[in-house]
Amino acid sequence: MRHNRRDAVWLPLCFVAGLSWCAPAGVAGEPARPLGFVNDVAPILTKASCNSGACHAKAGNGQNGFRLSLLGFEPQEDYEHIVKEGRGRRVFPAAPEQSLLILKAANIVPHGGGKRLDPNSESYQRLVRWIGEGMAYGQKSDPTLASIEVQPKRKVMKTLEKQQLKVLAHYSDGHTGDVTRLALYEPNDKAMAEAGEHGLVRILDIPGNVAVMVRYQGMASVFIASIPLGAQVGPMPAARNFIDALVFANLKQLGLPPSPVCDDATFHRRVSLDIAGRLPTADEARAFLSSADPDKRDHLIETLLSSPDYADYFANKWTAVLRNKRDDASDITANFAFHSWVRDGLLANKPYDQMVRELLAATGTIADNPAVAWYKRVLEPREQLEDVAQLFLGVRMQCAQCHHHPFERWSQNDYYGLGAFFSRVGRKPTATRGEDVIFHKRGMAELENKKTKLPVKPAVLGGRALAIAQDEDPRLKLADWMSDKANPYFAKALVNRYWKHFFKRGLVEPEDDIRETNPATNPELLDALADHFVASGYDLKAVVRAIARSHAYQLSATPSAANGVDRQNFSHYYPRRLQAEVLLDAVDQLTGAKTDFADLPAGTRAISLPDNSYNRSSPFLQVFGRPEGASACECERVQSPSLAQSLHLMNAADVKTKLRTPGGRAELMAKSTRPESENVRELYLAAYARQPSPAELKTAAAYMARPRLDPQGKPIDAAQAKREAYEDLLWAIINTKEFLYNH
Repeated sequence: MRHNRRDAVWLPLCFVAGLSWCAPAGVAGEPARPLGFVNDVAPILTKASCNSGACHAKAGNGQNGFRLSLLGFEPQEDYEHIVKEGRGRRVFPAAPEQSLLILKAANIVPHGGGKRLDPNSESYQRLVRWIGEGMAYGQKSDPTLASIEVQPKRKVMKTLEKQQLKVLAHYSDGHTGDVTRLALYEPNDKAMAEAGEHGLVRILDIPGNVAVMVRYQGMASVFIASIPLGAQVGPMPAARNFIDALVFANLKQLGLPPSPVCDDATFHRRVSLDIAGRLPTADEARAFLSSADPDKRDHLIETLLSSPDYADYFANKWTAVLRNKRDDASDITANFAFHSWVRDGLLANKPYDQMVRELLAATGTIADNPAVAWYKRVLEPREQLEDVAQLFLGVRMQCAQCHHHPFERWSQNDYYGLGAFFSRVGRKPTATRGEDVIFHKRGMAELENKKTKLPVKPAVLGGRALAIAQDEDPRLKLADWMSDKANPYFAKALVNRYWKHFFKRGLVEPEDDIRETNPATNPELLDALADHFVASGYDLKAVVRAIARSHAYQLSATPSAANGVDRQNFSHYYPRRLQAEVLLDAVDQLTGAKTDFADLPAGTRAISLPDNSYNRSSPFLQVFGRPEGASACECERVQSPSLAQSLHLMNAADVKTKLRTPGGRAELMAKSTRPESENVRELYLAAYARQPSPAELKTAAAYMARPRLDPQGKPIDAAQAKREAYEDLLWAIINTKEFLYNH
């Protein structure tokens, strides 16, 4: 509806008079209330992506001098920029259609962002009407958005089926509005579902559970579609614990038959790599395969959990995300001390909540209390709160530093409230270069919200601000809340992180982004794992034990014809490439070589390295993606295969040197008087924890029998030929997927 100049003048007078629900005289069929910026205009700008990070909400000055807040979280500022900035040049109430805001959005005047509004659309007409009415911001008495609701919330759908969503906005005055056409839609897995501009969801051909996040004016809701495969599901493997019960119940509901339980050799290699970060030795593999003990798998799990290898491997995991990084030679003492503190805690099976408490509330010097080293690397309250939230709560708070979190309920006050727990951390230099004494400093000012410039008291996520006495360390209050049994984040973050360690993907993915709008693929299982962890007294080994004992973990990696498309429901084991450190150790163990690392005893394994500094001296660790410890995100570790990795294994000088190492496996086998078939069996046990098949034995024997010639075409010495043959067999094994992957 278009209004004349009389209407444009008359309507603002209504607002001044306090008549917030009046309408132009003589206009029939129009809504009784005038339009306001917050409830009626801001959603249009968000839907048209005008206030996206790539457009006018770009960091800095926006785009071409026109700046909006990200996703409209600061409507008062946006109103000022549109209506008052630049002498009001963006809006022209006398002729609304000629407003620069309208002309640009409709691409009538050239616009770098292209056409964002169709002149025939309802949004265009509403924007024109708002300008014509006098561009009201709104009244204090106007209703505010309380929540949004998506209908339906959940549905079982077939592949390629479509579902139109409906989104209702519930306001503080009790009324409800249909905002389907103004809401934003985003699937959490775009390989499983597509979401149209106006909420039409189309399911693709991958079975499982997919969520579609729905956003409107800072509020979010979720639609969840369950997509059964519909295959005939026969008898399930026996449930060994609650994990199996919940995994197999989900598979049955989805019509996804699980693969069978893997054989002993596969399990032995898999669990040794996942718990201890190493291959089984040939003797261990031989003994395990020959054992008739029905409980030998459980006994193996306990043996691995009790070994120093377990502590080495998981200390390597934790110190990387806790940023045990060496930037200077003076860092070496702190790096070694902190790594030892983490490792010793894991070896003693210190309760997880106690380890976190000791880390967060650490005081003193590194020599007296190695946990203090974390504060050496993570200096500012901003970094401290972000790392704590991401590592220990599974919540990514980084966005909330500048604006309301786009996918969550966290505001800037939530961000600075969490950071305020670290506002009383005092520092004083010590005699050691680059190291400080960390202490609780009384009388320090509270953290300031950088936007509002107001002080913020410590506040736990989702809770009220806490009044903490000056003689109390706020970090202890934070640790108390984190380990509280009612905490909705702490236990879930850990079990989801560990689930991903053993299954390649988390129940929530990414593993440190747990939120309502990114639901777990099996929420009942995530809850059960968290409850089990809390009930165990935050026993990390109890989590590992429960996972490794389950038949869900012990399923074969070979998919069936029915479950091959499954990527999130754990109907079969998902193979993954060995981590850089584990792979380097595996190559050393197989070839009999040793990699030397500076400042460490000879024979130190790569998984025992205390910090990132050893990456620089090891091309192998660099190529295979060992992290630098620069962030709290496990995404820093490169797990995807690459051409550089393949070329390194095939041609790199360090790999060739390991194959030819004096006293190595190739030389010892060449000198051995045992039959060659026995040597080949030894190789297969050492590499794969299994015996070779008859076909593999035959192929190896044929290769060993081939004549070997020098560059002039003459036969070479028999002993040398035999050694080279074993070197070639080792090289071939190292380059197989069966060796490079845990499966």
